[in-house]
Amino acid sequence: MGKGEEISTTKYLIHAQINANGIVEKPDVVGAIFGQTEGLLSNDLDLRELQKTGRIGRIKVNINSRGGRSKGEIVIPSSLDRVETAILAASLETINRVGPCEAYIQVSKVEDVRAVKRRKVVDRAKELYKGMMEEVTPESLKMIEEVKEAMRIHEITEFGNERLPAGPNVTTSDAILVVEGRADVLNLLKYGVKNAIAVEGVSIPKTVAELTRSKTVTAFVDGDRGGELILKELLQVGEVDYVTRAPRGKEVEDLEKEEVMVALRDKIPVEQMYHDLGVKVEKIEEKEKEKGEDKLQVLKNVLKELEGSGNAEIFDDALNILKEVKVENLYDELKNIDNHTYAVVFDGVISQRLIDIAKEKGLKHIVAVRMSDVVKKPAPIKVITR
Repeated sequence: MGKGEEISTTKYLIHAQINANGIVEKPDVVGAIFGQTEGLLSNDLDLRELQKTGRIGRIKVNINSRGGRSKGEIVIPSSLDRVETAILAASLETINRVGPCEAYIQVSKVEDVRAVKRRKVVDRAKELYKGMMEEVTPESLKMIEEVKEAMRIHEITEFGNERLPAGPNVTTSDAILVVEGRADVLNLLKYGVKNAIAVEGVSIPKTVAELTRSKTVTAFVDGDRGGELILKELLQVGEVDYVTRAPRGKEVEDLEKEEVMVALRDKIPVEQMYHDLGVKVEKIEEKEKEKGEDKLQVLKNVLKELEGSGNAEIFDDALNILKEVKVENLYDELKNIDNHTYAVVFDGVISQRLIDIAKEKGLKHIVAVRMSDVVKKPAPIKVITR
């Protein structure tokens, strides 16, 4: 087998160190390797046969003698698989004599030739790319940005009857971002965010309000007064799950990629925003009173009576008590009760699990001490907390 063939088929290089108590030369070392490993392993791993078939290459030995002792390195190219190469490497350490001298061989490493080549490819690619970038002129960069901008504009779509600016994935994605304007959508497209839709003003379009009822929604607003107004309006007419904002004084359309990624990473559940924006969960109470209904106040009074008891009460739509149970048994009771339930009041914390079973059973009101990190709150259910 020629040298070129050997190099092209080599997968691994076995590196070993040899120490001998006497003066030995390369032919002595090679002879010891073949002689003392013969019959040690199966016929499939016999060194002579492996070399005849080209599965190991020419054994390279570099040895020096000094002061009556010899020391050097052995390198064996292998085209065997990992396991076979490892077995072959370990067999070298069974050699204890070279010629008339005692000797000791230790494998220092088994090198993956392909990994070395990949590192060289990566390093060379970096050099070539650096050279290419050094040759790019300011005019070329401007042209590149113009092409990128044209591609982003091509990606933007129009959604709904109001023809709102939107990314191409708004229709198909389970989660969407609601932003202020077209420029915000374009900037997010630049960074690969394709599920944003713009409201185009402080007044929230009906299309967006309806869309929020079927999607997981993150409001991504500017870090100014305008962003706050849009968020307030969106919380009133739509169903928002998460909220995030641009840094104070900045707009979404001006953010760099890192700022966008940080904002999306740091989004918070909408419940945490209610108090800061002056939008209370109990806002539904005013609508109920306008209809001449005092049920919410009654349910609130029940909560005051239950505080500290660890109990829960389940009501029908006439506010008759259907059942009184311990809070820890509330989920199981709701699961087994019929669909005539109207409200539940309890001395505890509202969880996503409880919200889900309440929706399944058709409940209209949940009144409790507080609410945990609920991600999705269905529109029909009104949540009141202390």
